[in-house]
Amino acid sequence: MSHVSTSYRVSRTIRIEAPPAAVHPHVADLRRWAGWSPWEGSEDDHHLERSYTGPDRGVGAGYAWSGNKDSGAGSVALVLDQGARIELDLHFQEPFPAENHLRFDLDPESEGRACVVTWTVTGAPTGLMRALARVLPMDRLVGMELRKGLRRLKAQVESGRSGAR
Repeated sequence: MSHVSTSYRVSRTIRIEAPPAAVHPHVADLRRWAGWSPWEGSEDDHHLERSYTGPDRGVGAGYAWSGNKDSGAGSVALVLDQGARIELDLHFQEPFPAENHLRFDLDPESEGRACVVTWTVTGAPTGLMRALARVLPMDRLVGMELRKGLRRLKAQVESGRSGAR
């Protein structure tokens, strides 16, 4: 019988050709997540519902979504904003329940003209995810989503789009 870890930590990194101050609002303002989050579901989800609580950005900001099977349902709350480090608690309800912690590190490069963004997710697989983790490593499964989100974030920031819907 294979041993499945009760917790995981997955990180992905990308270089964005913009200073950390230009990247920060895209992460700290949850309304902008609609433009880059890998968990927003497909553009075919015309029934996706979003709701926001708390301040527009920073600690206490909250966001919930509910949509089709691709989008699922869940919520995220910003719990720490130190500028170069932003942390959030993520709760999935559908397609499977899960509790995760997200951390974004925004490290300047090229004398502050660029930024290396590291996105880390920690959590413990439960239910279906625990079963799936027996055959597919969480690093691979979650890593694909992080990579997708970081690529979207890079495109959004570098193009100058706000990301708000």
